[in-house]
Amino acid sequence: KRRRIRFIRSDSQVFLFVNSKCKRYFHNKLKPSKLTWTAMYRKQPKKDIAQEAAKKRRRATKKPYSRSIVGATLEVIQKKRSEKPEIRDAAREAALREIKERVKKAKEIRTKAPDANEDLLPVPKTETEKR
Repeated sequence: KRRRIRFIRSDSQVFLFVNSKCKRYFHNKLKPSKLTWTAMYRKQPKKDIAQEAAKKRRRATKKPYSRSIVGATLEVIQKKRSEKPEIRDAAREAALREIKERVKKAKEIRTKAPDANEDLLPVPKTETEKR
């Protein structure tokens, strides 16, 4: 770690100085853009070549990659993606209708079943089944 000179202003803002030279210039209220050796001076007339090169460098973006999932091949997935929303809604409605019909049939069977099952009593287990 480097040792730096810390100055805390009355409004609680902290300033760190690399050396006493920087601290002296700060307290004398000299603008860094007027001092030839500062980074700010070099940036103003665009003398800072190293940073210009760094700006031009671009990060490679990740391209989306699609692959098949356990239950479906890539072709099936692509087909579902390109499917129109109307077709998808119709399929959903048909599936819901079928489920509702099954539930209705199950309720009908349950309402009719108690009358038929009243005669049936549970069969007692034999000695071998108990063990």
